[in-house]
Amino acid sequence: MNTQCAGEQLEFHPLGRRSVIGRFDGGRISSDSGGVLLREVDKHTGVTARVSKCFTDYRYPATVEHDVYELVSQCLFAIALGYEDRGDHGELHGDALLSLLVGKRDVTGDRRIRERHRGYALASASTFSRMELGHPEEEAHDRYKRIVARPEAFDELVVKLFIESHCLAPTKIWLDLFADRTSAHWVRANQLRLFFSSFAYVLMQTLRRLGAQGAQFARAQCATLRLKLLKFGARHKITTRRVWLSFSESYPYARTFTQVLSNLQQHPLWNPSG
Repeated sequence: MNTQCAGEQLEFHPLGRRSVIGRFDGGRISSDSGGVLLREVDKHTGVTARVSKCFTDYRYPATVEHDVYELVSQCLFAIALGYEDRGDHGELHGDALLSLLVGKRDVTGDRRIRERHRGYALASASTFSRMELGHPEEEAHDRYKRIVARPEAFDELVVKLFIESHCLAPTKIWLDLFADRTSAHWVRANQLRLFFSSFAYVLMQTLRRLGAQGAQFARAQCATLRLKLLKFGARHKITTRRVWLSFSESYPYARTFTQVLSNLQQHPLWNPSG
């Protein structure tokens, strides 16, 4: 049988006498609904907020739709969810669940300033490309290079996060990074991607250390955590006062997911003042 596609209708091999038809008409459904656990991790560690402080933003505040904190959050959460390529944001900038993780009040992007951007709450791939090319010597005369990273601040933060994650110094360190998208033409862009991948790893490692402690996947690697705890479906409904997440009833790790959330919520929230 040949696969046929009529508009958005996909036909698969039949099940007995029944036709099997697929359509992309399910509404707001995410395949990354477990990402809300990463949001909980961040609320208790402040990783995205602390990384955002490693940038200097020379843009005019009145013209900014995505501040540095939102850009950093979008990037780190996307990498942790398996979207390492900057080009992925060309599709992700309309993802309402990722908007929730980032903290966008306008989750659906319906209230954005420019009409052509409405329906897309998040930053596009081109915004991140400009962010990677920011340079302190060029910010004054180049409108596209006004978000400047401070590598020395990144170095200091990496050390702080490492110290915070261990009561005692470990005898061995095994890094399960996912920084395979260092294909930019500029050295500073590749350096920034490596830093972002490192901080995304911190989110995943903290999910395991604080959330999965005493639960299933307590010793799992990042790829396993992502597959088992983050990659499952949910329908989301957005109202004036609530964001409803209806998780898949067939999700096999629901009990573990609930335990991980409970473990995370036992830890104090991150206090930016100290």
